[in-house]
Amino acid sequence: QVQLVESGGGLVQAGGSLRLSCAASGLTFSTAAMGWFRQAPGKEREFVATISWSGHNSWYVNSVEGRFTISRDNAKNTAYLQMNSLKPEDTAVYYCAADSSARWFGPIRAQHAYWGQGTQVTVSS
Repeated sequence: QVQLVESGGGLVQAGGSLRLSCAASGLTFSTAAMGWFRQAPGKEREFVATISWSGHNSWYVNSVEGRFTISRDNAKNTAYLQMNSLKPEDTAVYYCAADSSARWFGPIRAQHAYWGQGTQVTVSS
């Protein structure tokens, strides 16, 4: 059974930083593309970032490019999202995702993803 457990969310002032972690189990982490999505109140879930299974490639939504960095530690079966220069519009529940296809290359496909339970990120102005 695949389990993805997020941590690191919280309340931060605009301009601040947070690092989200996603601990994975029940899958072959080293061959899984990992990513993050977010859902703000009243809005649909949106893609934020993906890192390839090799760790050599990453993709970001335009609104976070240059502020967020996705990374992974295959020895710890953990993915991270470093979020800098946070803005109030980044406020959302952030979900960790893993693509269900081994060695998938490209942004994670929501319809083929395993999901974590989510962690709240709130950015105050």
